[in-house]
Amino acid sequence: MRAVIQRVDRACVRIKSQLFSSIDQGVLVLLGVEKDDDEKDADYVLEKTINLRVFEDEQGKMNLSLLDIGGQMLVVSQFTLLSDCIKGRRPSFGRAEELVKANHLYEYFVQQAAPKVKKLATGKFQEMMQIELTNNGPVTILLDSRKAF
Repeated sequence: MRAVIQRVDRACVRIKSQLFSSIDQGVLVLLGVEKDDDEKDADYVLEKTINLRVFEDEQGKMNLSLLDIGGQMLVVSQFTLLSDCIKGRRPSFGRAEELVKANHLYEYFVQQAAPKVKKLATGKFQEMMQIELTNNGPVTILLDSRKAF
């Protein structure tokens, strides 16, 4: 499972130009489910995400986690994180999990995250979305569960 974690002052999802969900200070999680991922991968990415010390303390050092600041989380499914651009000019998405299992793991991630964060918002699986964000820093972190085990 791959995730792009962005520290944000605010972020929102629009679908067909209509506001679908939004958060204030916290993290935007772009989540890609890879073939053969399972709940263990989702648990790893979630625990890393909520405990990453990417928020500044009183001295201006990145020393606080999402949990420490009571931050919010916006989770958006993004299969394009599994793209392979080695050959040719068109990305290949062969490493992305099939839709039913990918949606299951996306929903599992969201369900596990909900009780752990102050506010949880989501995108809509397999929907064209417009994501707006104000990246604070900018701070962007890449996580890959395949590199953890």
